[in-house]
Amino acid sequence: MINQEDKSHRNILQQIARLAMLERGLLPDFSTDVISELTAMKSPAIIENDGIRDLKNLLWASIDNDDSRDLDQLTVAESMQDGNVKIYVAIADVDSLVLNNSAIDTHARHNTTSIYTAAQIFPMLPERLSTDLTSLNYGEDRPAIVVEYVVTPDGSLTTSDVYQAVVYNYAKLAYNGVSDWLDGKVPIPAQISSVKGLDENLKLQDRVAQSMKKVRRDHGALTFETIKANMIFEGDEIREMQPERKNRARDLIEDFMIAANGVIARYLSSKNVPSIRRIVRIPERWDRIAEIAADHGFTLPDTPDAVALEKFLTAQKESDPLRFPDLSLVIIKLMGAGEYVADMPGDSVPGHFALAVNDYAHSTAPNRRYPDLITQRLLKASLENKKMPYSNDELQTLAKHCTEEEDAVKKVERQVSKSAAALLLESRIGEKFDAIITGASEKGTWARLLAMPVEGRLIQGFKGSDVGHRIRVQLVNTDVEKGFIDFKKVN
Repeated sequence: MINQEDKSHRNILQQIARLAMLERGLLPDFSTDVISELTAMKSPAIIENDGIRDLKNLLWASIDNDDSRDLDQLTVAESMQDGNVKIYVAIADVDSLVLNNSAIDTHARHNTTSIYTAAQIFPMLPERLSTDLTSLNYGEDRPAIVVEYVVTPDGSLTTSDVYQAVVYNYAKLAYNGVSDWLDGKVPIPAQISSVKGLDENLKLQDRVAQSMKKVRRDHGALTFETIKANMIFEGDEIREMQPERKNRARDLIEDFMIAANGVIARYLSSKNVPSIRRIVRIPERWDRIAEIAADHGFTLPDTPDAVALEKFLTAQKESDPLRFPDLSLVIIKLMGAGEYVADMPGDSVPGHFALAVNDYAHSTAPNRRYPDLITQRLLKASLENKKMPYSNDELQTLAKHCTEEEDAVKKVERQVSKSAAALLLESRIGEKFDAIITGASEKGTWARLLAMPVEGRLIQGFKGSDVGHRIRVQLVNTDVEKGFIDFKKVN
């Protein structure tokens, strides 16, 4: 039960989040052993030798969320004389401080990821690590794993390499600001203009990322657009919900990280090193996906075909942008969840159907995801010719564990998000809204408000309603602890 002494929205949601984590076996707090290790920890010495390159002179910059402090990656581009472009991705060297089987590592392995709820972030690693000592912070020299790859003018990848280096972050940038500037909506941000040459470098990165995205889509990488709600607080009270949408800067980083993850997966395979891969299997419910496409006047082949599915999604996004987020969500659910699997030398594991890639290892966010830290340890052992840090059996167990805990974390995040929406709307019972039907089955009928990214159950007037129908609803009930929002249909 929620303690009602402090009735602020933030406090209520924090309590709901903690209870939801505990119910699913997740750890909301760091142990005394973790705190003791952290207290004794010092910054890692910056070592530069023949095996660790000095790349501090490159115009590295981070692009992340406005409020992000755990900076996992930096990027920079370099034009080549033959017309190709070399992309560098620097990944925070978390393994240099988080030792395998330490108390800090044990906590990270238990939760497997940072947990992002509406009122509080529960980081995988203590903040002194993830936002300071192992973060690629602005104005700091930092050890990193660097992935470099060459991109041709048509967006294809050619040569690649992976190595250790020392890097320096010249600018801490945010997705929205960079995207608006690239789109010509705002003047150049001061963080960019103050670094000579950074503006042209970012424009070069943007052009390369767009060419890479085109190649992936031509091969069947799928276009999705779901609506994620961001809670905007004023003090400790929720003021509004804003939808988070993809933008040009997010796409830039996404495309560069997808490529970097592929390079690392292929590097480990080439060295006969086992790894943990991120996969999305070929959809088992392809028949239902084909039925939905047929309902929209589009014919898909009888067997799963990512290229054909992408053509359908692109056409629907252009013809019906209002309903496209809901169509995206339906297709994503029918495709099935992603999972982690152990890939042993000589094995052939499935690829990532949604990204249209065969080799994909999560590796670019070791401050936030435990599979990425595992991959980093395997990679460093290979680079330094050391014994592998995990046995094959351990990797298989860890892959299964990371998949299970990721599912638990998503349930916590969804539950708190629903409770936050209920909190925001509890004073508006009786009001009427325009909505769109997002789900209709024997389990119930669901509607999303058009004025804000809130979904609730239609408890009256749902007969004859189907996915995609526009309706008028009235809010009749909310339950903050359970995250329930109930509507009835009105004329």
